Amino acid sequence: MDAAPLLTEMPDPRFVMSGDGLRIATYTWGDDGDEPVLVVHGFSSSCRDNWVSTGWVRELLRAGSRVIGVDQRGHGASEKPHDPAAYSMPALIDDLEVVLDTYLIDEARYAGYSLGARVGWQLAVDAALRVSSAVLGGIPDGTPLGRLKLDQARAFVEDGTEVTDPVTRNYVTLAERVSGNDLRALVALAEGMRLGDSDPDPADPPQQPILFATGSEDAILDRSRGLAEATPRGEFVEIPGRHHFNTPGSRDFRRAAVEFFRR
Repeated sequence: MDAAPLLTEMPDPRFVMSGDGLRIATYTWGDDGDEPVLVVHGFSSSCRDNWVSTGWVRELLRAGSRVIGVDQRGHGASEKPHDPAAYSMPALIDDLEVVLDTYLIDEARYAGYSLGARVGWQLAVDAALRVSSAVLGGIPDGTPLGRLKLDQARAFVEDGTEVTDPVTRNYVTLAERVSGNDLRALVALAEGMRLGDSDPDPADPPQQPILFATGSEDAILDRSRGLAEATPRGEFVEIPGRHHFNTPGSRDFRRAAVEFFRR
């Protein structure tokens, strides 16, 4: 138990090659024989920011899990293309399957937040045999990042024009806070996610046990709850006193997830 803090230090990334030739950064903690949990971060975050700095990796290790982390394309140490077409939902899902294949993992538990939850929903639907159960935090039921004002985000990136839309300003502020973020890549991601049918479909939900978790102060609370109700084996937990941007750091969220995975 005394060694747990050492295990949550960031290892050097192990890079895997995506199907379209991008280098995707991955990280691993724990013993190969333990049950794996794939953790996938949200928009403008990273594995370090979403899962390590918040105590999630430490908590999952203490619960006896092996943790596989990934920086999604456009984030962290992974490659960051500026072409919106690089950020389709199938490409994001394929990246995760490549990661599982590289680590020789047939099936894993899944923990995702925001964009990572949205991708996790689709992975659980499209590659159902790869996901045994999932915790999906802060998952929207509309087009991902649809509330972001792309024109304002682009103007800020190009010439520093002030962002007046509150939601867009929150995302930009968050993006600038995370070291190494490339704002052009993140704007491309937000645009790319709108090019296809990227909405979660309540009529075609995951069939695995799914825990949905959303902050009580999050604007998408009711919509997230609706997705849980549409999921045959879905459960919902409201994280008290948290909004969309600070829910990952909630102890209540971590403990609910660990308890769910113990079943």
